[in-house]
Amino acid sequence: MDTTNTHGIATATATATATVTMATTAMTATVTATTATRYPVAPGYRLNVRSGPGTQYPIVRALALGATVAISCQTYGEWVTGPYGTTRVWDRIAPGEYVSDSYVHTGSDGLVAPRCA
Repeated sequence: MDTTNTHGIATATATATATVTMATTAMTATVTATTATRYPVAPGYRLNVRSGPGTQYPIVRALALGATVAISCQTYGEWVTGPYGTTRVWDRIAPGEYVSDSYVHTGSDGLVAPRCA
């Protein structure tokens, strides 16, 4: 927004400040997305990625051996037993992509990411 100071000179301070703030917010979001914590999948497993938090959901792909995953959020679903115990926690690794937390080494029996909305 342009304003006129006491000398009749127009300034654009408010507009410049808003633009810088938006640019900084966008850069922060990009940095956060690229520096998310990654967790290893249990060694020796090609983990199925499903469209929802349970084995009744279709497989959308399989992770390669030695894969790591970034967990965007976690939700409760079907109970699954894997190399890291029995749990009903499912990790969302991308929109429409879930893996059982029993195959992901998070170092915790609880949630390590926010609950999925």
